[in-house]
Amino acid sequence: MSGPHRLEGPLDARGRKVALVAARFNDFIVASLLKGAEAAWVAHGGTLADLLVVRVPGAFELPVAARRLAASGRYDALVALGCVIRGGTAHFEYVAGECAGGLQRVALQSGVPVIFGVLTVDTVEQAIERAATGAGNKGAEAMEAALEMASVFALLGP
Repeated sequence: MSGPHRLEGPLDARGRKVALVAARFNDFIVASLLKGAEAAWVAHGGTLADLLVVRVPGAFELPVAARRLAASGRYDALVALGCVIRGGTAHFEYVAGECAGGLQRVALQSGVPVIFGVLTVDTVEQAIERAATGAGNKGAEAMEAALEMASVFALLGP
């Protein structure tokens, strides 16, 4: 008796087209996520010259920029990076929720994987921990997810 046929995509940036969309708001955190994503791209065979980074004002603007990039047909995957820190108002729920839902809609409507690398945290300390350089950097993890999804989609075909 044999097991199921498994299809898994390798983490390989060579020949891939990936774009990063990164919010400028809370840039003291997002810059570290961006560095982590870029480092993961290079670690998996990519060159920085082949990576597009698009900066937008904040997390709320990430979905519309991702939509434009996905519609271009030039990218195998997109990575959205941002940081929304809970405050004393309902603003957090609106921004984080609309950002997540908007990015998911872009992925579902376009068929291009859109990786959610937006930190939604309660405190600055939590954000710093998730954006720290080295292991556990959520920007690096988001890039690896993008590479895996791009590889899986290439194996699945049109």
